[in-house]
Amino acid sequence: MAEYFENKIGIVTGGGSGIGQTCALTFAGAGAKVVVADVQAEGGNETVALINGNGGEATFVKTDVAVAKDVEALISRTVATYGGLDIAYNNAGIEPPVAKVADIVEEDWDNVISINMKSIWLCMKYEIKAMLERGGGAIVNMASVVGFLGQPEMASYVAGKHAVLGLTRTAALEYVADNIRVNAVCPAIVDTPMVERFTKGDAEVVAALTAQYPIKRLLDPQEVADAVLWLCSDKASYLNGHSLVMDGGFSIQ
Repeated sequence: MAEYFENKIGIVTGGGSGIGQTCALTFAGAGAKVVVADVQAEGGNETVALINGNGGEATFVKTDVAVAKDVEALISRTVATYGGLDIAYNNAGIEPPVAKVADIVEEDWDNVISINMKSIWLCMKYEIKAMLERGGGAIVNMASVVGFLGQPEMASYVAGKHAVLGLTRTAALEYVADNIRVNAVCPAIVDTPMVERFTKGDAEVVAALTAQYPIKRLLDPQEVADAVLWLCSDKASYLNGHSLVMDGGFSIQ
């Protein structure tokens, strides 16, 4: 799909590891100039080094996506460095502490909602303004299959992902006339460092998670990156406000 991304400028948040890093590499491999945003400088710089080392072009901007001034600075830096913004994958997020609704600590709730949901709004707020100047663009937000479902002991995460889908659909309607498409990917569990943290490396827990999917494996980060790339391309030009479920059949059981 290189013909769709040559000279395109993209942002990937949470680009220092896992799905975000894979997606940043995939964007760059398709010809885009990529701004990698992450709160962790080590991972973000690693992603940039991998892209530049493979003949691509990338820049790292340390960003706390839950802080408005950081996000505004991210978009400003992108425009100043490359001249605009065409595509964005709002991927950054965290896993929640495991707790039932009545046992969730308020600080934990606020932290998860801020990073997983408020950040999507903040990123779109400034990305859309830049895309309007560019004459259009494509945004993909990171949601989850639990954006459609309930999941015990993960209320803050589930609530945030439901909200991301609502934000995605609303923005899609508001800006389609401006040639800006907004979609979401809704994966099940992806084989990333977040899973390792969540399962604490327990092979039995990983096996139990895998067993719940009819396809009998976890999702590979590259599969998500390929879906994001497609949603941002002209090949998906008729998709707007769509929530692409990638769960190996989990939600249709």
